[in-house]
Amino acid sequence: MTHDTSLQDDFQPPPPAPMAATRPLYWSVRREIWENRSIYLAPLIVAAVVLFASSISTLFMPKRIQTLDPTRRPAAVMKHIRMAPAPIMMASFIVGIFFCLDAMYGERRDRSILFWKSLPVPDRTTVLSKAAIPMMVLPLIALALSAVTQMVLLIWSSILLLGHGMSPHFFWGDVHFFEGVLVMFYGLAVHTLWFAPIYAWLLLLSAWARRSPVLWALLPVLAIAALERMASGRGSFMNLLKYRVTGAMSRAFLITGTSSNGGSIDRVWQLTPGKFLSTPGLWAGLIFAALCVIAAVRLRRSHEPL
Repeated sequence: MTHDTSLQDDFQPPPPAPMAATRPLYWSVRREIWENRSIYLAPLIVAAVVLFASSISTLFMPKRIQTLDPTRRPAAVMKHIRMAPAPIMMASFIVGIFFCLDAMYGERRDRSILFWKSLPVPDRTTVLSKAAIPMMVLPLIALALSAVTQMVLLIWSSILLLGHGMSPHFFWGDVHFFEGVLVMFYGLAVHTLWFAPIYAWLLLLSAWARRSPVLWALLPVLAIAALERMASGRGSFMNLLKYRVTGAMSRAFLITGTSSNGGSIDRVWQLTPGKFLSTPGLWAGLIFAALCVIAAVRLRRSHEPL
């Protein structure tokens, strides 16, 4: 018996391996996706609607392009294909806004915060996982759906043309699919960085508001704009908001209406990352976003359920 006991002492199981620092963040992000199915369902529904509407609108495309000059036919075919990602990306932006507004307010409202705080997950990790949804997960979902939608429309357009006895080779010369995917990835990354202060501010409001975070997001903006208009007759505040929403395009892309691709943005030579990264508004916005996230972490640590 003594010999057996000594053998057991000599062969103790090794201690469990330490958990990677990023693992709690990974599972926290997955939890957000599991609990908020709109994160992927809303862009997926929009992509399905875009596919259906584009497929219906192109049924008579072969007959229409037969009346066009041969030099204008590729642009006529490619127009709806190049525009297809826009609604999907817009949907992901809107979903991100509403997700941020409810991210921490919702768990205080339904008191699930008591359960999640009982787990060994720091408030910092929880807030960062919520910020990762609009800044990482939604852009990647939008990119994948946009690429798939464009590929399906390319194949559908080719089938339609072949069904009417026309070869699709005349517009495939204007197709730069993988280059277009790279441009879309760049565009989503640019707008994620540019919109970071918006997402972070809404997360902060969600952690602070005791009721109706949507009203707290809208009413102060409208009040400041109205007071500025009455006091000075100017709209500097609204111009600043407009710049924050639309300013990334002019800084990150070379936009020309006379280029060979009809003014669309799908070529690498149209990207201007140096100009974008040297924009003071980008870095000011990122600093503001970081401060908002830090404040949201502190509020989540101290606030109780509603």
